[in-house]
Amino acid sequence: MLLGGRLLTGLACGVASLVAPIYISEISYPAVRGLLGSCVQLMVVIGILLAYLAGRVLEWRWLAVLGCVPPSFMLLLMCCMPETPRFLLTQHKRQEAMAALQFLWGSEQGWEEPCVESEHQVFQLALLRHPGIYKPFLIGISLMAFQQLSGINAIMFYAETIFEEAKFKDSSLASVIMGTIQVLFTAVAALIMDKAGRRLLLALSGVVMVFSTSAFGTYFKLTQDGSNNSSHVDLLAPVSTEPVDTSVGLAWLAVGSMCLFIAGFAVGWGPIPWLLMSEIFPLHVKGVATGVCVLTNWLMAFLVTKEFNNLMEVLRPYGVFWLASAFCIFSVLFTLFWVPETKGKTLEQITAHFEGR
Repeated sequence: MLLGGRLLTGLACGVASLVAPIYISEISYPAVRGLLGSCVQLMVVIGILLAYLAGRVLEWRWLAVLGCVPPSFMLLLMCCMPETPRFLLTQHKRQEAMAALQFLWGSEQGWEEPCVESEHQVFQLALLRHPGIYKPFLIGISLMAFQQLSGINAIMFYAETIFEEAKFKDSSLASVIMGTIQVLFTAVAALIMDKAGRRLLLALSGVVMVFSTSAFGTYFKLTQDGSNNSSHVDLLAPVSTEPVDTSVGLAWLAVGSMCLFIAGFAVGWGPIPWLLMSEIFPLHVKGVATGVCVLTNWLMAFLVTKEFNNLMEVLRPYGVFWLASAFCIFSVLFTLFWVPETKGKTLEQITAHFEGR
């Protein structure tokens, strides 16, 4: 029963992570698309924080029951929402598309009608030869890969241990503190997304993560030097063998680095890959292309989680976080040289940019 429930929940989350960003991007006015698109990640981190808080007072069975409430509201409210105008146009339902646009925007001002070439257009591998297809494809896949290679799962894995080293009275509050930071800075990102732009926030986020993962790796290097010569890493053992005062001081370095990383991630590399994924693909390949991007994200998350312990044994903890720092450097360079700015542009203008028009 439990495995079946987990399987269905995973399936539903996978579908939602694919469909929600696309739906929001297609119904949003260009001037607020960044704000609304970032709200996907904002709602995710709010849900995680509420789950942390509820988990402190509820047993897991009642926590599972409580988890039924948000999707029930979503099911009821989506019955009142129209299909996206772009999808209706692909079905040659122009009158319904205009009615949906009127419902969503209140007028047709700012609307740029997409070019719908054929009703039954399907994705073919031959399309990848065109710059308007392969460029956004590579960008979308790379953004999802870099998001998971940044070290976010490794940081979250160590959160409670680091708070214990810093002598927090209740180290289980680590998850709540991390969740609160995520919510606050994701909200900040959503509010400034359409003013600052995607590229600036991605680059700033990457730079912050470079410094924080480097500091985190330095913490492990300082605390583990001289502990023993064994290559085995006991993840459940105390990290430090330093004197208590020194250990606590270094642990506060780790706490600061961890909080800085979470804040940096939440401002850029948390919400923006999902937002850009929903913006950069042309209409006739959006379904397949976004599906591949979401698959890449979940696959990379699986691989990073699965191989984390092996990497800790081979590279040592400091090596793992310095490796994450290197990936963060690559993500900054990738952003500066490859990722276009989509702020304030219609989806049709973004498609034209990739096609060189």
